[in-house]
Amino acid sequence: MPAPLRRAALCLLAAQPFAAQAAPEAVTLEEISVAGEGRGNGQGALSQPAKKFGVAAAPGAAALPIERPVGQIVTAVGREAIANRPATSIGSVLLDSPGVTVRQGNGGRDVVISIRGNNARSTGVTRNMVVLEDGFPVTQADGASRFDLVDPRAYSRIDVFRGPQSALFGNYATGGALAFRTRTGREIDGYEVGVDAGSFGYLSNYFTVGGASGPFEVSLFASDVRGNGYQQHASYDTQTVNLLASYTPTPDNRFTLKVINNEIDANIPGRSSLTDFYLNPYQRRCDTADTAALGCAKFTLGGIPATAAQAGFRRNDRRTIVAGRWEHDIDAQTTWRVQVGFDERNYNQPFYTSSGRGSLPSYNLLTDLTRRGEFLGLPAVGYVALSYSAVDVTASTFNLTALGGARLGSLVALQDAVQSNLGGRARLELELSPEWKAVTGLSVENSTITGRNRTFAPDGTETLPRAIADRRFLNVAPELALVYQPDPTWALRGRVATGYATPSFSSLFITPLGVPGNNTGLKTQENLGFDLGADWLAVEGLKLSLTGFYEFFRNEFVSQVPLTGGPNYTFNAPASEHRGIELAATYAFAPGWNGVLAYTFDDQVYTDYVEQLRGTAGSIQALNRAGNRIPGVPDHQLLARVGYDVPAGPLAGLGGFAEVVAQGGYFADNANLLKIPGYAIVNLNLHYSALLPDGYAKRIDLYGEVRNVLDTVYVASANPVANALTDTVATIAQRPNSIYAGAPRTFVAGMKLSF
Repeated sequence: MPAPLRRAALCLLAAQPFAAQAAPEAVTLEEISVAGEGRGNGQGALSQPAKKFGVAAAPGAAALPIERPVGQIVTAVGREAIANRPATSIGSVLLDSPGVTVRQGNGGRDVVISIRGNNARSTGVTRNMVVLEDGFPVTQADGASRFDLVDPRAYSRIDVFRGPQSALFGNYATGGALAFRTRTGREIDGYEVGVDAGSFGYLSNYFTVGGASGPFEVSLFASDVRGNGYQQHASYDTQTVNLLASYTPTPDNRFTLKVINNEIDANIPGRSSLTDFYLNPYQRRCDTADTAALGCAKFTLGGIPATAAQAGFRRNDRRTIVAGRWEHDIDAQTTWRVQVGFDERNYNQPFYTSSGRGSLPSYNLLTDLTRRGEFLGLPAVGYVALSYSAVDVTASTFNLTALGGARLGSLVALQDAVQSNLGGRARLELELSPEWKAVTGLSVENSTITGRNRTFAPDGTETLPRAIADRRFLNVAPELALVYQPDPTWALRGRVATGYATPSFSSLFITPLGVPGNNTGLKTQENLGFDLGADWLAVEGLKLSLTGFYEFFRNEFVSQVPLTGGPNYTFNAPASEHRGIELAATYAFAPGWNGVLAYTFDDQVYTDYVEQLRGTAGSIQALNRAGNRIPGVPDHQLLARVGYDVPAGPLAGLGGFAEVVAQGGYFADNANLLKIPGYAIVNLNLHYSALLPDGYAKRIDLYGEVRNVLDTVYVASANPVANALTDTVATIAQRPNSIYAGAPRTFVAGMKLSF
C-alpha cells in the first residue's frame, strides 16, 4: 500500500479513542437529488438534514454510515418518482439517476441494473454492486442480487452510490451500491390500497399499512402482480411481502426487524439473434418449431428443435429474508449496532438448453461503532465495522427436453460449495475548516470459495476429473475524498477509491463451451477510480451536478454467450479502462413547471486482453483486443423529463409530464463487429392527487401513463456473444440466445386510496 494511504489508514483506526469531546456534526454534502423529495418544487440546497434508516430512532441517535456520507457520489431518487406513476419495475424509477443502465431480465418484472456499466453484460443476476434495504444486505455472499423481490411501491427513497465503494461496502462494490429505504409506519400513518391495470394483461393489487404507538412502529407492504407479457410465452405471477418493524424500549436502545418474502412463477420467452429480432421482435407465432413463423428463436433440446413455448421455459423462484438489528447509544456521541440476517434463495429454472435447480441459504452478521466528536481538535465522525457473510450452495443441472412442460432429461452436473467473506471496515470524516472536509476509509476482507462440481454422462455415470475449487482471496480497498464548499450554493469534490469483487461459485464451474466444468482459475476483479465533480445551485430553482470519472480495472469480469449457446461463461480481461461524465439537473423554471435531466457518457475499452480463438483445424490463434470497446456498455444514456403540476386553485393536484429515455448503441462482441442499435422512446404521464372531504378515505391518487408512445421497436437486452475466427457481421448477427425486445406501446393506469 502506498505510504500516504497507509498513514491515512492508521490515522483512521486511531480516531475512535481520541474522539472524546462532543462537537457539531460535520456537514454532509448531498449531491443533487434527481427526483427529489418533491419533484420540481424549487426548494432545497446542497446539504439537507439526513433522514435515518430504520424506524423509531430517538432524537440525536447516530444515523447509519450510509446516510449521505461526506465525499460520496450519491443520487437520491425520492418518493415523488414512484408515487405519481404506475411503477411496474424498479428500472423505470432508477433511470432518474445518472450512471444507471437497466436491462430486461428473465421473466416478469426482473431487471438487471448496472452502475457505470459495471454490470451491463450480465443477463439475469445483478453483480458488481451491493444492494441494501433499510441498512440490511440483500446481496448474498456470492455477490448476487435480483430485483424480482423489489416492488417500487414499498419505498420512500433509493440512494444510488456511484463508483468503487468497497471501502464503505466491502466485497462486490466495484460499481457502487443501491440503498433502498422502506416507507416507515410514521410516513404511512394509516393504510392504503391500490390497483394498477394495463396492456398485455398487467394487473397489480397492493396494500400498505403503517403506524407508530408508544415504543412500537410497524409498516407492512404486500402486493400481487401478474401479466401476460408483451412477448409470446412471457406471462408471470409474483407476490411480495415486505415488513419493517421496530421497538424502542428506552431512548438509547432500538430493535429493528426486517422481513421480505417474494415468489415468482414466470414463463420465459426465447432470446433471439439480432437477425431474428428484426424479423420477429416479440417472438409471436412461435408455438412449435415445425409451425414457427420467421424469426422465432429455436433451441436444440435432446437433438430436437423446439421453441420456448413448446419446451415450456419457465422460472419458479422464492426469496425469503429475515433480519434484525439492535442499536445502543453508549453515550450521546457513540452508537453501537449489531445486526444479523438470514437470506434463503431457491430457484427452479428450466429454460434454454438446461434446467438449473438450487438452494442457497445465506447468513450475514455485522457489528459496528459510530462516534461523533473531535479528532486532533477537529469535528469528526468515526466508524469501524466487522462483517461476516456466507452462502451454502447446493445446485443441480439437468438437460431440458423438447417434450413440453419443462420436462427434464438426464442429470448434467451437481454442485456443492460454500462461499464466505470476513472483513473489517473503518472510515473517518473530518471537518478541516468550515469550507473543507476530508474523508479516509479502508476495507480489508478475506473471501473463500470451497466446493466441487461433478459432471455426468447421459447414462448417469460420473465423468472425471471433478472440478474442485479451494480459493482464498485477500483484498484491501482504501479511499480518500476531499470536499470544498465555500458557499451554500456550490461545492467541489474529489475522490480516489478502490473496489474489488471476488468470483462467484457459479462462474467457477461454467466453461467457455457453456457447459458445467472447470473454470476455477478466475481472479478477483479490482478497480481504482478517480472522481472529480461539482454541485451548483446556479439560480433559484436550478440545481446542477457534474461528475467526471476515470476507472482503471484489473482482471475485469466479462461474461458472454458461448458459440454453441447455453449459459454464459465468465473470463478475466487483464486490464481495461472506464471513463465518462455524469450530469444531473433539476429546474423549477416557472410556478408548477419542472424539468429533470440525467445523462451519462461512458467509454469502456480493453487496454490489455488477448483473446484465444480456435480455428477449424484445432489451431489456436491469438487476437489482440486492446483498444476495442467492451461489449454491452452503451456510450450514451439519457433521461429528460418536463412536467407541470397545477400549484393552486380548483385543479390543484392535477399534473403530468413527458419524458424521453434514450440510449446509445453498443457492441455485442469483443471483435466489435456487431453493434446493437440505440433507441429513444417517449413516455407520457397524467396524474391527480386530492384530499377527500370528511369521510372514510383521506386521499385519492389517480395516474395513467402511455409508454413508448411512438411504438418504437428496440432492443431492451442483449447478451454479449462469443466470436469465431470466420466471423462476419452477418454471421455474428445470427448468433442465438442474445436479444430481448423492449416493450411496444403500453398503457397502464392506477388508483390508490389512503385511509
